[in-house]
Amino acid sequence: MDTTTTTVYLTRHGQTEWNVQHRMQGHQDSPLTPLGVQQAQWLNRGMENVRLDAIYASTSPRALHTAEIIRGDRKVPLHTSDAFKEIGMGVWEGSDSAELENKYPKQYNFFWEDPEHFQVEGSETFLQVQERALGKLQEIIAASAGQSVLIVTHTVVIKVLMAYFENRPFYKLWDLPYIHPTCLCRIDVVGDAHEIVLHGDISHYEVNEAGMES
Repeated sequence: MDTTTTTVYLTRHGQTEWNVQHRMQGHQDSPLTPLGVQQAQWLNRGMENVRLDAIYASTSPRALHTAEIIRGDRKVPLHTSDAFKEIGMGVWEGSDSAELENKYPKQYNFFWEDPEHFQVEGSETFLQVQERALGKLQEIIAASAGQSVLIVTHTVVIKVLMAYFENRPFYKLWDLPYIHPTCLCRIDVVGDAHEIVLHGDISHYEVNEAGMES
């Protein structure tokens, strides 16, 4: 019986300019805000005593930049993978959320209330995102027995991966916990079993949501 523990950390990129503007990013990108950089720095410090054997990041610049900040001066290999990119949103990318709600009310409702049925022109489905991200994650776990790895990715990717580990149905996908920028999830994997240790943790934040020091 395999009793080797492989530890997987998942985090979201730091806050971006389009996050602040409430624009859908998908495969498009916008830079980290100063707060987004700070959030990555907080996680860098929060994980300074945590062993990491490798870091994997989405190829989107916002995720890769976040990963580089979290890595800091560590001599840890940093790999990129398209499998960890955000859901491709097709014609929605770059658009304001309120405008999308007015223009595509049915699909907008599907996105937030019934993700299994979401699809617009040029987009991926949530299931497609889960399949590509989970396939890559399982490949990493198989190649990293006994190691500790960090995946720097995006909200939907984290939601669908954690849904797999929780056995959560897609219609409850957006239930709490909220996936804040650079929040931390941790899954310990032993053979075919797993344990969720952290889910959306922001205890490393050095200021609270109101911007006050914690």
